Amino acid sequence: MNAINQQAFTPAGQAAQATPAIELRNVSCRFITADGKATVALRDFSMSVARGEFVAVVGPTGCGKSTTLSLITGLLKPTVGEVRVMGQPVNGIDPRIGFVFQNDAVFPWRSVRDNVAAGPMFRGQSKEQAHALADEWIRRVGLDKFGDHYPHQLSGGMRKRVALAQTFINSPEILLMDEPFSALDMQTRTLMQDELLRLWSAHSGSVVFVTHDLEEAIALADKVYVLTARPATLKSVYPIDLPRPRVMEEVRYEQRFIDISRRIWADLREEVHIA
Repeated sequence: MNAINQQAFTPAGQAAQATPAIELRNVSCRFITADGKATVALRDFSMSVARGEFVAVVGPTGCGKSTTLSLITGLLKPTVGEVRVMGQPVNGIDPRIGFVFQNDAVFPWRSVRDNVAAGPMFRGQSKEQAHALADEWIRRVGLDKFGDHYPHQLSGGMRKRVALAQTFINSPEILLMDEPFSALDMQTRTLMQDELLRLWSAHSGSVVFVTHDLEEAIALADKVYVLTARPATLKSVYPIDLPRPRVMEEVRYEQRFIDISRRIWADLREEVHIA
């Protein structure tokens, strides 16, 4: 038995595996608007994400889904409650967390290779090491012929592949995604969802995926959290017992998928009408 497996079977290793990757405990978050009024984005919200688990968060527009991601990253602090990452309270930006935004977070003046290599270089790798690693990740996301291209020369789906390579190259233990595929057409979106599942299954990190698309949430996730209308709190949690690996263009037509979708939509629809 190698050292990694030995650690998994020690009490310390078992405890580490039992500790959730992310915990929000009875969190409330209040903002003061420009006119001096208090706005509550989240109220008494709790969420737990196990290590290696893929969790999706859905809810009405403006209910505070993206606020949960900002709390996990440390960009926001809860007004009440506690946020923990890997068992420790969140105190600032955690380098173990990767973030994929709705808009492309690429440097327009840099080539694809330089964009993907930026993270490793920032973490202290030499240019040669970072570029070699970048070339490997560019190949993994299917852009090996486009390393010298610039963002304006790429399609929306190709830029999103660059964003995934930028994130996964840093080996994040936690991946936060804020509607990353919403601007893509349906065909490209389906391809990118499959790409994400492929990379995640090989990487085994924890994912929190915010989306307005209920079908996307069900097809991707192990568990779906449904938030109420603002001020958002947890309404329901649905385990998704569809087998893996999943192929996006096929799983949506399975009867079990349709049944789960109907159940969650009946729950979510009430909150959408309220919002």
